[in-house]
Amino acid sequence: MLLAWFIFVLAGLAEIGGGYMVWLWLRESKPLWYGLVGSFILIVYGIIPTLQSFPSFGRVYAAYGGVFVVLAVLWGWLIDKKTPDLYDWIGAAICLLGVSVILWAPRS
Repeated sequence: MLLAWFIFVLAGLAEIGGGYMVWLWLRESKPLWYGLVGSFILIVYGIIPTLQSFPSFGRVYAAYGGVFVVLAVLWGWLIDKKTPDLYDWIGAAICLLGVSVILWAPRS
């Protein structure tokens, strides 16, 4: 279970980090290499979820979406310096609960 969480977090950081680099290039007029590095990181992001042991693409990506929401809130807080409010944290907690249900609910 810890490996699954690690892979989700790694994928989330790659997606957010790569997207942020592209954002900085296009929206903040950073040099072209920001966009190139960000694009490469986004390609790596596309590969990372395939390391999950879960057999269903849809479940992996649905669960990853919940992890991504939590990471995006943390990114906004730590990188963009936008302090999350109570509703951000409640929403993030609901997303993590959803991830747990999607991945680890008993199924026949």
